[in-house]
Amino acid sequence: MTEHSKASSSGMHVVVTGATGNVGTAVVRALGAEPAVTSVLGLARRGTDWTVPKSTFAAVDVASDDLVETLRGADALVHLAWLFQPTHKPETTWENNVLGTIRTVTAAAEADVPVIVVASSVGAYSPGPTSEPGVEEPRVDETWPTHGWPGAAYPREKAYLERWYDAFELEHPEIRLVRMRPGFIFQRRSATAQRRIFAGPFVPGSLLPAIPVVPDMPGLRMQILHSDDAADAYVRAVVRPVRGAFNIAADPPIDAHSIAEVLGARVVPVKRGIIRSAVAAAWHTHLAPADPGLLDTVLRLPLMDCTRARTELGWSPSAEPLDVLAEFVSGLREGAGAPTPPLVADSLRGRVEEVATGVGVRP
Repeated sequence: MTEHSKASSSGMHVVVTGATGNVGTAVVRALGAEPAVTSVLGLARRGTDWTVPKSTFAAVDVASDDLVETLRGADALVHLAWLFQPTHKPETTWENNVLGTIRTVTAAAEADVPVIVVASSVGAYSPGPTSEPGVEEPRVDETWPTHGWPGAAYPREKAYLERWYDAFELEHPEIRLVRMRPGFIFQRRSATAQRRIFAGPFVPGSLLPAIPVVPDMPGLRMQILHSDDAADAYVRAVVRPVRGAFNIAADPPIDAHSIAEVLGARVVPVKRGIIRSAVAAAWHTHLAPADPGLLDTVLRLPLMDCTRARTELGWSPSAEPLDVLAEFVSGLREGAGAPTPPLVADSLRGRVEEVATGVGVRP
């Protein structure tokens, strides 16, 4: 009997960390709709009253709480817990993201959890291969080096964990470890949260319709996908007998022209250094939470080949990138959110709390 058919006949209990965030909420919903799954335990640092079929929730901090007993009896773990902020305190994100992941995955092994699906990222990859002018940019598969970009905490943390996963797989061949490497993930419900994390409280989404131009610079293109499509890939990784890494993204990539099309703006070429200087000034003065290293990372990311996800997971995205972007922009304009603490909708009180507690941060 295969792992998939065995799980389908007996039912699976799945634990999800980071269950109330952008990807986590979509994964919990998708698991609730999966026949092979009978129960889901969602873990998050803050409690929630949000309800989903087959699911219960618990307030657990992966960086400090005991996890072994929480994970004992689980048939699979989906580890999504991650902090993007505060970028001004990388030791804080390291403790949660790197040490918290190591604690969680190690606890899962001690609790005899047979399947672990972890959230890696396109950000773990080294800069992509160069291409000649006029030639289509080459795509990278899952064998491309995962050394990240050293100038920002996010890719450093993702790359470090890739090395740790390599060692973990050697020590625990009995555990089916799956590394998901998605592109940029959006949905309408995550618009306010992502505005808060990357743009800060001084960028009102209502101004988006008034943006007349979109700056274009070398390297500005990215692969995106809808949160529901990302969740579908995660659930397939849980229930199918697969191992290793999977690139997850939709095509074609989004670029300045795509963004301008959605905003009804025009594209203006701009030197990379001008934009970087502006981002650096905003970050150093605490006017915006995204540090310039993140911009450097985005401009150097490779384009991913997602053939393995299509062939081994049977996965393909249902939403077109332009539609995903349009949905997200609509959410930004309307201050959209969801009934969980990380995804709470925009409000004047929320903006005041962001400024009072630190740009990009909510209590």
